[in-house]
Amino acid sequence: MVARMSGLERRSQVLAIAADEFADHGLHGASTEAIARAAGITQAYVFRMFGTKKSLFLELVGAAFDRFSDAMAQAAEGTGGLDALTLMGGRYYESLADRTTLLLQLQGFAACGDGEVRDLVRAKVARQWDTVAHATALDPVTVKSFLAFGMLLSNMAALDVGELDEAWARGVRTRIRPGLFEHITADTNR
Repeated sequence: MVARMSGLERRSQVLAIAADEFADHGLHGASTEAIARAAGITQAYVFRMFGTKKSLFLELVGAAFDRFSDAMAQAAEGTGGLDALTLMGGRYYESLADRTTLLLQLQGFAACGDGEVRDLVRAKVARQWDTVAHATALDPVTVKSFLAFGMLLSNMAALDVGELDEAWARGVRTRIRPGLFEHITADTNR
């Protein structure tokens, strides 16, 4: 006899299945029917839990951004300045190994033609900005450079550049050393 799942367990199961589906297919390509089938429930039950397909997508994309922000904030606890930035950069890089979370963020950006998605992604990018700015107390130019570098790393991780033995891919994989952002300040970029 198979034990019944609690409502919370079922919700967690559906979120995990839906995360993979949306990461692979995006807001418009993902199938709630496929999600329901994989979970062994009806599509109507998926809608009862989350309301709409877009609501489910928004919850997953928001959580994906929050995982990165939370990890960076945790890494920087008790430090500040460039030391905090170095620790945050290391944690950001480690977070890229979670391919589903990475792709959910990128699918969020891709779906920004929808106003609700755009509003959510803006809020989550603002949270990332605030996380870095508050933890480091560095100037906006340095924060911007750090986050821009992170976006490059995210895109390269999505492209699986680790699999390529080409000069440009080896260049992108170059190890990041502490002190990378020391020369990037508002004073040096006037």
